[in-house]
Amino acid sequence: MARTLKWLALTMGVACVAIGLAHVALGNAAVPGGGGADATLDSLNRFLGAIFAGYGLAWLWAARQSPIPASTVRLLAAVFLLGAAGRLISLAVHGWPHWFQVVLTVIELVMPPLYFWLADADEKAHAARLRA
Repeated sequence: MARTLKWLALTMGVACVAIGLAHVALGNAAVPGGGGADATLDSLNRFLGAIFAGYGLAWLWAARQSPIPASTVRLLAAVFLLGAAGRLISLAVHGWPHWFQVVLTVIELVMPPLYFWLADADEKAHAARLRA
């Protein structure tokens, strides 16, 4: 399970950095269905893209620790889940977004419980290696 956690953390980090940088570079064009947004939303999107890239760097940092800190994994997973909660609020207030945003919401609801479950896998494996 420790390998799974490491692989998922690295994948999450790389994906978030790539997505974040795409949003910085492309602005509204990086958002499926968001091409008609104005300059204010473009500015916000590019700013949040930088923040998301930083979030991805935090995942990469965590994945490179030995052992991967469970508290960091739980915190990063909670932030991801908070993003899903924001999407659900938007759904309730404004209705259904572009289908791709719905897919992202499902991912954001499914992955955090998996990360919470795996969070201490590397710490446990590390402790077991030390006892052996």
